Amino acid sequence: MKKQNKIILGLTGGLGSGKTTVARIFKSLGAQVIDADKLAHACLKKGSNVYQKIISVFGTRILLSNSNIDRKKLGSIVFNNCKMLRKLNSIIHPEVIRMMTDDISSSRARVVVLDVPLLIEAGLEKIADKIVVVNASRANQVERVFRKSKIKREEILKRIRCQMPLSKKAKLADFVIDNNGGLKETRRQVKQIWRRMWKS
Repeated sequence: MKKQNKIILGLTGGLGSGKTTVARIFKSLGAQVIDADKLAHACLKKGSNVYQKIISVFGTRILLSNSNIDRKKLGSIVFNNCKMLRKLNSIIHPEVIRMMTDDISSSRARVVVLDVPLLIEAGLEKIADKIVVVNASRANQVERVFRKSKIKREEILKRIRCQMPLSKKAKLADFVIDNNGGLKETRRQVKQIWRRMWKS
């Protein structure tokens, strides 16, 4: 989707792989970052089409007292049932893709980074010029998520297993960032990708 000297970079990884850190580094280099999670949260706004579809599938048990969707409760349902997670994604993804496409079209940045956990699963790799996968060991993934959220390790592992394996994502990538080291090493790899993608 390279247009008018604009590069669309698809950034993905697994839970706790460090994708957000990599996105921040790309932003510091001048890229515009479009965060799929933020767009997905916007989709859940009370009264929206996505909101209505989610209620029709999951029922009113996922609502707070103010009728907003309780994301924590919804998460506890879908991350314990991969089939229900796929159902939820099938409702949310089309709207996120529409919003993301609009944001790309209106962007004036030379590099637009699509920060999407389920980039490949959602078929969004088709609109990216290059795919970057952030890789990390399973142990590092679990530890990072635990430190950040205090979710039980067993629960974190369930969520990771509902995602496409990082090894499979890495095979589909143009660039793979090994994020098992420190921030300095991660930044070095991102800068290297930044230089290389303009030469390709």
